[in-house]
Amino acid sequence: MDRTAQLTGPGSGTGTGAGTAPGTGRETAYDPPPAALELRRRAAAVLEANWTGTSTVPSRRLYPHQWSWDSAFIAIGLRHLSPLRAQTELETLLAAQWGDGRVPHIVFNPSVPLDAYFPSPDFWRSTTAGRTAGAPRTVQTSGIVQPPVHALAAWLVHRADPRLSRERGFLARLYPRLAAWHRYLLHRRDLGGGGLVSVVHPWEQGMDNSPCWDAPLARITPAPARSFRRADLDHGAAGDRPTDLDYGRYVRLAGDYRDRGYADGPGAFAVEDPAFNALLIASEHALARIAQELGAPATARHARAERLTGVLVRRLWDPVRQMFLCRDVAGGGLIPERGVSGLVPLLLPALPRAQAAALVRTLTGPHFGLGTTARLVPSYDLLGESFDPHRYWRGPAWFNTAWLLERGLRTHGEASRADALRAAVLGLADATGFAEYTDPYTGAACGATGFGWTAALALDLAATGPVSHEPASHEPASHGPVPHEPASHGPGSHARQKLDKSAQKGVSAPGADAFHQG
Repeated sequence: MDRTAQLTGPGSGTGTGAGTAPGTGRETAYDPPPAALELRRRAAAVLEANWTGTSTVPSRRLYPHQWSWDSAFIAIGLRHLSPLRAQTELETLLAAQWGDGRVPHIVFNPSVPLDAYFPSPDFWRSTTAGRTAGAPRTVQTSGIVQPPVHALAAWLVHRADPRLSRERGFLARLYPRLAAWHRYLLHRRDLGGGGLVSVVHPWEQGMDNSPCWDAPLARITPAPARSFRRADLDHGAAGDRPTDLDYGRYVRLAGDYRDRGYADGPGAFAVEDPAFNALLIASEHALARIAQELGAPATARHARAERLTGVLVRRLWDPVRQMFLCRDVAGGGLIPERGVSGLVPLLLPALPRAQAAALVRTLTGPHFGLGTTARLVPSYDLLGESFDPHRYWRGPAWFNTAWLLERGLRTHGEASRADALRAAVLGLADATGFAEYTDPYTGAACGATGFGWTAALALDLAATGPVSHEPASHEPASHGPVPHEPASHGPGSHARQKLDKSAQKGVSAPGADAFHQG
């Protein structure tokens, strides 16, 4: 079975079942079947409530700014409601890109009080500490990064309404920014010298409090508790959040990186993470598709993505645990902890069959329990000593990793398991009020509700459903993963029209000359 065809699914709306918005002649985003309309309405309400006018916050109270990989996932869902707003979401984020190519993990909203979130702009001091690295002067950001889902998101957003995208020059303007982002990671962050990207802070990997970080973090002297105030505890139970000791280490690492002017190089914490690198590979394939759309060569990017897949297997695959592990670059060797990050490479179509089959066995076996003991995929080994069903990334199930693994299962021919996971995501997202994460056993809501990427990714799964096994007739199958490309099936909804109008009030799209190509 052709794995790429499974991922590609329907094309841009020019085939059977395509529709146009009345009076516009423009292809429209996919409208879901009636059974999904109520979930769609509720998910759209979350995204509308979290919209700031230029971007979408993950959570109004707990995370009141723009987060990097959140916005990429949110754009993937928004494309079904408003391709224009989805484009604006990514444009706003990339307008804050640094001159060296990095995309910061937070773009701060100046209207939010400093004490609403820590670390706040006055901690990061991006415009001064980041001057040498090319931090923007007109917006405050953090200085670290998050997983590079952005090219994949941009390609999927383009496919939701190719005509609108082409009219606005969406891909033409974003392509050089995305290329610079990948260049930064591949050139500046190969700290292990083996070809993979290293993260220099647990927040960069996105799974902040995973037990996978415990060993490398143990080398870090924590910042004194009196030197910072944790705003997160104002909105969440202390038992669900990182400990004060761990938070002190996070603050120390971030402060040291800031004090070095955000210069990359060997440091006390450097880890090659399988999910971060797998998402870079997936986005490299997507960037090749974007290049092809713009009339540029794509072969080299596909080849790089396939080469990186091989490097990922050589450096991070553990044949004993039958999954990928993190590599502690600073301390040496693989970290013997089973985190959900080690399952995410299932997303990659070029993953060797032996590793793909082993990942499916691990995912459904006793350590992660999908389909047996767990309702959604836990973030950490159910049998691990550090497992906690409620504490942040130390066991709870998250909707973004479920979305990635649903795509991975479908990519590798596990359609029935993918269907079951999709149904679980949709049911729990709706039942929990689009919770930030859930207890993996019971499905009980944890963290914030009305969470941005939960609503967006549920919307994406509800809108697209299982993808076709046939590639679009007008476009050859590609090498890389393009999950959930929607077909057009009729006019856009009232919700989409409302969202489009509000998006038009947002920021202008960034120009390609706003950062260094270096």
